Amino acid sequence: MTNIGSGPGRTRQTQVYVRGLGGERPRVPVAPERLQEAARAKLNPADFAYIAGGAGAERTMRANLAAFERVKLVPRRLSGSRERDLSVDLLGRTLPAPLLLAPIGVLESAHPEADLAVARAAAAEGVPFIFSSQASVPMETCAAAMGESPRLFQLYWGTDDEVTRSFVRRAEACGAAAIVLTLDTTLLGWRPRDLDLGHLPFLRGRGIAQYLSDPVFRSRLETPLPAPAVQPPRTPALVRAGAELAAKGRTFGLRPTQMRSAAARFTATYTRPDLSWDDVSRLREWTRLPILLKGILHPDDAREAVRRSVDGLIVSNHGGRQIDGEIGALDALPGVVAAGNLPVLFDSGVRTGSDVAKALALGARAVLLGRPYAYGLAIAGEAGVREVLQNVLAEFDLTLGLLGVRAARDLGPGTLAPPSPSTQP
Repeated sequence: MTNIGSGPGRTRQTQVYVRGLGGERPRVPVAPERLQEAARAKLNPADFAYIAGGAGAERTMRANLAAFERVKLVPRRLSGSRERDLSVDLLGRTLPAPLLLAPIGVLESAHPEADLAVARAAAAEGVPFIFSSQASVPMETCAAAMGESPRLFQLYWGTDDEVTRSFVRRAEACGAAAIVLTLDTTLLGWRPRDLDLGHLPFLRGRGIAQYLSDPVFRSRLETPLPAPAVQPPRTPALVRAGAELAAKGRTFGLRPTQMRSAAARFTATYTRPDLSWDDVSRLREWTRLPILLKGILHPDDAREAVRRSVDGLIVSNHGGRQIDGEIGALDALPGVVAAGNLPVLFDSGVRTGSDVAKALALGARAVLLGRPYAYGLAIAGEAGVREVLQNVLAEFDLTLGLLGVRAARDLGPGTLAPPSPSTQP
């Protein structure tokens, strides 16, 4: 029998269809909309709102998806190959595919194993994982679970520089391949879904594991902060929140008073509204690791990043979670690629394998996948994350084959239809 070719696309299809003969269905839905709805059914309203929600009227979230709708792929016929090369070069190493897992905070909202389950899934599928500053599991624990698999560390720069430097040192020690400095969360965006429920997970001790495990941050816990201007009402709900906070503290060896201090100190210090380009230069002095700037949308910022000796950019609007009415991230990608003369990654709105192909055709070196893997985690834990990754990579592989493109690195403007005047952003 003639070999008709292999690859992640045909492998995943065959696996699903053959198992379907025995009545077995995939653990997680394949279609993005059904994936989100399955996660909604699994989670309580507050947890789903935190993961799925965006800023304001969520116009930026819709703009991200609409930008992908406008970009059209144009296949070439009779130029396919039996197998496709999905690999890309990034930061001095070759990745098996142009996909990384974006940093997502408070993953315990999705599943009790949180970041640890994602780390194991990423390692099993050969996909780099960007550890979040707002993780639910310390970076060292996740790194140990990943073995030699690549990981990066996403840095939020708070008002305590010594805690920030400690995070950088820990990232270096646990084998991070780069520091991803996030620039678009110097203030917390206006998020109606969370506000309507009065729910900020950090006040309950969630999503602050990097801080609770950090020696510099812990050394601050005996120093009192001024009492907050607003006090919560004394209700049964407050008692339950206090019990949750105390339980989290016991996990990290903290007394209830220390845990309350930790939650208060984190919320008082974790944003830095006056973060500046000079701080980027300071970070360059602090570490020899490559530095990627996440949140770049304007070409002038890309040019300044080159002057500050950073190593790469991530075009992102934080998945629409920060500014309502922001430019769709994919619309900003070509301008940043043209201006920066640096490796450019892409984040925000990626839902499918064909989305990956479109971002690469517009100049991205690789893409970050966010909410879909969090939904997979909510539905089926580690196995759910793995299936989401397998599905995205399978569709990407098949998209390349059907486009007549033999390698991910060959995607470019020739794969795209020219935008018509009516579809210009």
